[in-house]
Amino acid sequence: MARMKARGTAGAQASVGPVAAGVPATATPGSVGSSAVVAEARRHLGGNPTGRGRLWCARFMNMVLERSGHRGTGSDMARSFAGYGQRVSGPQVGAIAVMSRGRGGGHVGVVSGIDAQGNPIVVSGNNGNRVREAPVSRGRIYAYVMPN
Repeated sequence: MARMKARGTAGAQASVGPVAAGVPATATPGSVGSSAVVAEARRHLGGNPTGRGRLWCARFMNMVLERSGHRGTGSDMARSFAGYGQRVSGPQVGAIAVMSRGRGGGHVGVVSGIDAQGNPIVVSGNNGNRVREAPVSRGRIYAYVMPN
């Protein structure tokens, strides 16, 4: 906290839990439900709870939503989340980030914090064939939505 005061960020909240090494993170206030989504996603870090070998980021996001008391999209397509929930203008802890992956593919995960450069830190499935928490370039993200 002393370092946060010295940097003028005493009002910011630090992200709790594992994040990429050496990446300072701040969290923006979210609803209780959105923090439950982050907590549920983090429970699976390092694993693959879906049992699928490929294309499982949306399946993971749906599983996390359902286990934290929300309804998902029911689709295995990452882009299905672009029309889900309530759209928000930027990264917020607990928001679902829908992003491009190149070559027409997509990716989806939940925002767990924001790094010092303003990039969202995202917990997502099928990131190196496991659940990971890592910063994502904000230029890749084309939609942020809060769960219903």
